[in-house]
Amino acid sequence: MRNLLGGLALSLVFAVPLAAQGSAPLADALRSDLQRSEKNFVAAVDLMPADKFGFKPTPAQQSFGHLVTHAIMANNYMCGLVSGKQAAKGPALTETSPKADLMASLKASYSFCDSALASLNDSDLGAQLPYFGGRKISRAGAIMDLATDWTDHYTQAATYLRASGILPPTAHRPAAD
Repeated sequence: MRNLLGGLALSLVFAVPLAAQGSAPLADALRSDLQRSEKNFVAAVDLMPADKFGFKPTPAQQSFGHLVTHAIMANNYMCGLVSGKQAAKGPALTETSPKADLMASLKASYSFCDSALASLNDSDLGAQLPYFGGRKISRAGAIMDLATDWTDHYTQAATYLRASGILPPTAHRPAAD
């Protein structure tokens, strides 16, 4: 009985401060991943020369410009889905839109994610949300898909950069002191 009460007391010692702080480990991890993704993906897109936005590593793959438009749409849709907010309607873009327009819309999509996810917490993680193909997904599942999407998009961009002879942002080594 003493061990049970001691364990319960120890649990309360940790649980009460976390609840009081409004702990949201999943939402906090997503926001942290957002910052990393935004930094790396925007830098990767910026590194690709404008005349290479039509580049496809193989004929079956999408162009680099298509990857960017896809990432913009994914950010707006997925961040809106998990937060319950809606992104502002941006300009109609295609994979052949000018690089400056694609960059502006990409940055705007990350700004939307920043604001939409700012107040996200770990409540209602089991809530069912409408998803692709008419199916439902839990809010936790959508959060995991969003983080996976960011990783996937950067990995694709890094591959396209390397295939173009350009070192991706995360491959740059800091200067030695």
